[in-house]
Amino acid sequence: MCPVPQATSVGAGEFTFPHRYWVENEHCQVLNIWTQNLGKARKPVMVWMHGGGFTNGSSMESYAYDGKTLSEFGDVVAVSLNHRLNIIGTLDLSAYGPEYANSRHTGMADLVAALEWVRDNIEAFGGDPGNVTIFGQSGGGGKVTHLMHMPSAKGLFHKVVSQSGGAAGYRNVDMAQSIRDQQAIAAGTLKNLGFGNDIEKLKQVPYRDLLAAGTAATQALAKDTGRQFGWSVIADDQYLMREFCDWAETIPYMAGNVMCEMNGRGSEGKNEWSEKAIDERLTKAYGDKKASVVAEFKKAYPRKKIQDALFLDNTFRPGAKSAIARKLEKTKASAYNYLFTYEYPVNGGVPAFHCSEIAFVFHALSEPHIRVATGGTPSGLALQDKVSQAWVNFARTGNPSQPSLAWKPYTVADPQTMVFDTVSEVRAIQDDELLSMLPRGMRI
Repeated sequence: MCPVPQATSVGAGEFTFPHRYWVENEHCQVLNIWTQNLGKARKPVMVWMHGGGFTNGSSMESYAYDGKTLSEFGDVVAVSLNHRLNIIGTLDLSAYGPEYANSRHTGMADLVAALEWVRDNIEAFGGDPGNVTIFGQSGGGGKVTHLMHMPSAKGLFHKVVSQSGGAAGYRNVDMAQSIRDQQAIAAGTLKNLGFGNDIEKLKQVPYRDLLAAGTAATQALAKDTGRQFGWSVIADDQYLMREFCDWAETIPYMAGNVMCEMNGRGSEGKNEWSEKAIDERLTKAYGDKKASVVAEFKKAYPRKKIQDALFLDNTFRPGAKSAIARKLEKTKASAYNYLFTYEYPVNGGVPAFHCSEIAFVFHALSEPHIRVATGGTPSGLALQDKVSQAWVNFARTGNPSQPSLAWKPYTVADPQTMVFDTVSEVRAIQDDELLSMLPRGMRI
């Protein structure tokens, strides 16, 4: 796996799903492939891009990333991959010579190279190079959307699924300032290493030393400017465009998120709380807005418990709707929106948290580590069939509908959303007013 910063705390997703870590190496550009047929079967190809932003993660970090179960259930060729991250995937050395013009995009270039390999070789694994779907969650959801901004990715994929990607685009970004900031981080990194402008010495620096120097440079720039920085990609209207590429207008697009995302902390035993305890928590969270929040929540989510209003996401859902709206401005293909609201029946009820839908997409609920977290209930197993089949159908035809669960496309005029839960349905979720009353970011 690609080298990543050493974890100093446990992420929200760790509380329910155990994660896996493996030997790190900068030469991490590898693909994992699962297939049911070799030769000329020409099955749909589903290429998974992991989360963790552009800083962390790997293709095997989560037990839910099981291409074997997805390939078996959907009769598809499943692919996952690793690519360069953090400082070795985004360090902008463009100020040091034309040969480094696209150095800020090395991590994204790895994704393009992986898709080129799939195009050239996947037929030998029973896959159809003319029917490739890229899908990813969180940072992976952002990556698959970013690829539609890249001229070099033209023709390498044919459908896109962004899960909790929250990709807002680059329209309101000061591109020139972003590039100056990234170049300043590179200069600070070289200075911290004592290299001056001798960029060749970077090739001999151990990863941990390079990362420490780069991290110190980002922290210094943040202190000087009062702004926050991290390892991320930026548009430059050359390698990565500010707007979707023209060719992306023919790409069917699915985007959505889970109900509570990263706001689930503090929900332990929520289904056992007394009415008084719920009311006190709602008052503490929303103050004089409580009555309005409760009324709008009941309107938007009539099947959910009122205490779930404490954990509702207000970052990823607006991001998904915004990404779809941008895609629909110039498109000849359908777009679909979903919201995963299924509650894990463990620990007194765990609301749909960031990453909770992944095991359902991969049809991996029978994996022991996953089964412990999800409860392995009949309702959960039935839902995984619906979720995974929707993703497979979308990969196969561009339409996620199935005989027992029709799914209408999303339009700005008719914003239909597939709600995945014990009762799954397509409906227009009237939540704009509700979201306008909620704070952004983690609240619990």
